[in-house]
Amino acid sequence: MTPHPATIVLRLAALIFVVASCFPVGILAADAPAAPPAVTVSQPIRRELAEWDEYTGQFAAKEYVEIRARVSGYLTEIHFADGQIVKEGDLLFVIDPRPYEATLAAARAQLAQANAQVDLATQQLNRSAELRKKDFEPASNYDQRVSDLKVATAATESAKAAIRSAELNVGFTRITAPLTGRISNHQVSVGNLVSGSDSATTPALTTIVSLDPIYFYFDMSEGDYLTYQRATAAGKLDEARDSSPVYVRLTDETEWPRRGLLNFIDNQVDRGAGTIRARATFPNSDFFVTPGQFGRIRIPASERYNAILIPDGAVVTDQSRKVVMTVKDDGTVEPKVVRPGPMTDDGLRIIRSGLAPTDRVIINGLVRARPGAKVTPQPGKIETAAQP
Repeated sequence: MTPHPATIVLRLAALIFVVASCFPVGILAADAPAAPPAVTVSQPIRRELAEWDEYTGQFAAKEYVEIRARVSGYLTEIHFADGQIVKEGDLLFVIDPRPYEATLAAARAQLAQANAQVDLATQQLNRSAELRKKDFEPASNYDQRVSDLKVATAATESAKAAIRSAELNVGFTRITAPLTGRISNHQVSVGNLVSGSDSATTPALTTIVSLDPIYFYFDMSEGDYLTYQRATAAGKLDEARDSSPVYVRLTDETEWPRRGLLNFIDNQVDRGAGTIRARATFPNSDFFVTPGQFGRIRIPASERYNAILIPDGAVVTDQSRKVVMTVKDDGTVEPKVVRPGPMTDDGLRIIRSGLAPTDRVIINGLVRARPGAKVTPQPGKIETAAQP
C-alpha cells in the first residue's frame, strides 16, 4: 500500500530534525568571531593642588592651673558657679581673714614699739656722744649705746617684715583667678576647714583651663617626620619648626573650618613608639572646643603642583604593588605599576608616579580586562564624589 504524500513529507521532516540535532551548530554554520569585551576608559585628571597628611590628636589647654589655698582657715565665701567662664582677677574663694587681720595688727604694734626703741636708743647715743667728747663717760658705755641703737633698728626691720608677711596672709584669704578660662567645680564647700600651704601636695580647691587659644597635640611616625625633614631640606616646604598653616576638624565635622599654626615639634623621637610629638595652636574665641576633645589635623606634605588624579577604584593590588590598567592604541590592556598618594577631598586618588597624563585608564569594567588581552575601549568621564 502506497503511503499518503502528506505522511511522506512529515516523515522526511522528522528525519531531517533528528539528523540536525546530532551535529553542533558550528558544523552547520560558520562561527562568528566574538568581539573584545567593552571597558570604559578616560585620561587622568590634571589639577593643581597641595598634598596633606592627616593625623588624629587631642586638644589641650594652653594654660592649666590648680587653685590651692596658701593659708589655712574656714572657707566663708564662694564667688563662682561651677563650670562658668572666669576672667583673670575675679574673686573665687574667701577664707575667714580675721585671725590674719589680728596678726597684722599685732605686727603693726610691734613696729610701733620697735620705732620707739629706736628713738630712745638714738637719744641715749647722742647724750653718750656728748659726754664722751668731754671724757665724762667710759668708752664701753658709748659702745653699748651704739649697739643698742643697732639692735633697735634691726627690730624695726623685723617688725616691718612681719607686717609684710601678715599682709600677704590677709591677701591670701581672698583667692582670685590667675587667668581667663573655664573653671571646674569647687571641691570644698563653705564652712569647711581649708588646709593651706605653699606645697604642691595641698588639695586643690578647683582648676581653671584657658580656652583661647587652644593647643592640639598629635604624634607622627618617624617615617613621616623624616619625609617632612627631607622636603624641608630640599626647599619644598617651609621650615619644619616654623609656623606652618594647618587645619583641624572635630569628630563630627567633614570640612576643615579651623585654621591654625604648627608651632612645636619635640626634640626627640619616642624610642618605644617610634613617633614624635608635634603641636599646633588654634584660635577658639567662641570657646566651642574643650580641652581633651579628639580631632583630626592635616598638615601640608608638599607645595602646590600639577597632580594626576584617578578614581580610587581604578587602582588594583598585585601582591605588594599597586597597578593601574591602561589601554594601548591597538586595544591591548597594559598594566602600569604606580605609586599612589593620598585621597583628595572629592574622592580621587593622587598618583605620584608611574602614570602619564595621556594614558587611557580603565575606570569601569576591570573584571573584563586581562593584561595583554584585547578590549573595546569606550570613552568615559571621571566623576568626583559629591561634596557634603
